[in-house]
Amino acid sequence: MKIFTSITEWQNYRLTLRESSLGFVPTMGALHQGHLSLVQASRQQNALSIVSVFINPTQFDDKKDFEKYPNDFRLDLEQLEKAGVDVVLLPDAAQIYRDDYRFKVTENDFSRRLCGAHRPGHFDGVLTVVMRLLNLVRPDFAYFGEKDYQQLQLIRDMVSAFFMPVNIIACATVRETDGLAMSSRNQHLNARQRAQAAALYATLKNSRTAVEARQVLIEQGFEVDYVEDLSNRRLAAARLGSTRLIDNVEI
Repeated sequence: MKIFTSITEWQNYRLTLRESSLGFVPTMGALHQGHLSLVQASRQQNALSIVSVFINPTQFDDKKDFEKYPNDFRLDLEQLEKAGVDVVLLPDAAQIYRDDYRFKVTENDFSRRLCGAHRPGHFDGVLTVVMRLLNLVRPDFAYFGEKDYQQLQLIRDMVSAFFMPVNIIACATVRETDGLAMSSRNQHLNARQRAQAAALYATLKNSRTAVEARQVLIEQGFEVDYVEDLSNRRLAAARLGSTRLIDNVEI
């Protein structure tokens, strides 16, 4: 497994690649089985699989949230090597944002709803870093999880709007045995909150309407940001203590 901490060195290496197809999985580290399922899909479908590990500061609307975001790059690299990844990009913010974030991608409609309504600037940061990473890697396929469904849709739309030559592949949400969507943030839950958290998925799945789901979650002790039905999806964000959980189900 090749590891690049220098973008310039990666770009020079990228010029040498002649593989028939290249798959890419962008991550913020703190890897779990959900991330590894994306890696598995990439490895099954491509000659070469690349993963980036970069905790993106521009997508955090709360500085404290950024500072406490879990990171263990050593463990991440061990998991990626075991999973058979070919290349890992491990850049720092000074390289990714050498313009000091003067240039950014802003979407003026869907990004202002749902999570965007509660996290100002979040999707500017997400779309900007994803565009930069896609331009650096120039993959044939890029893999994203359906758990972050709004993010997935925005990235698809951005790629289409800017005529970017990459196929965005959606992968199913990976869940714990009790239904909780796997997330790096789950480790911030205490034992009581972790037991309570499984009710988010069950409530979204079993409620007849979004209004009913919201009320049930409130009664179960969640602080609800939103529950909305959009097309064939029911999407929600809710907090237990300081931990914000998001999920969605097909309806």
